[in-house]
Amino acid sequence: MDGNASSTQEAMQKVNKLIKGIDVAMLTTIAGNKAVSRPMQTQEAEFDGDLWFLTMKDTAKYQEILENPIVNVSYSGKSYVSISGNAEFSEDLERKKEYWNPAFDKLLETTYDDPNVVLIKVSADSAEYWESGNPLKTITKFAKKLTTNERLDKDDNELNDTVDFNQQN
Repeated sequence: MDGNASSTQEAMQKVNKLIKGIDVAMLTTIAGNKAVSRPMQTQEAEFDGDLWFLTMKDTAKYQEILENPIVNVSYSGKSYVSISGNAEFSEDLERKKEYWNPAFDKLLETTYDDPNVVLIKVSADSAEYWESGNPLKTITKFAKKLTTNERLDKDDNELNDTVDFNQQN
């Protein structure tokens, strides 16, 4: 494995570790000239550069992705992760069955084999992440700055790292 492939693999492992266990992500699409975010259930798959979500074809997000496949997926937990990429749809019935959860039967009022159910595959181009130390300390510090005239220091909101998954060999 060359250096770029190795660093890309390490970056994907880092992102996988940071988002593992965060069930809900915010998926941001472009609707005309504005960004629209909505919560989405991330499917339980190891992050290998792709993220998977289930949706219905008769939704605004489906139309938005058809018109502009550039999306962002953000995660918030002990750390914060922002993943930029391109979305595409998949009709893979076996994968839909694998990712289907019985709660979706009630939530979406259908079954995985409904032709209106579709998978969104987000192929990551890059990710940015911020690792938090003590979340309570971080929130308290941020809240203090919001309620006083103190300025945020550069180090208070410093990006830990940006990774590009499309590095040239």
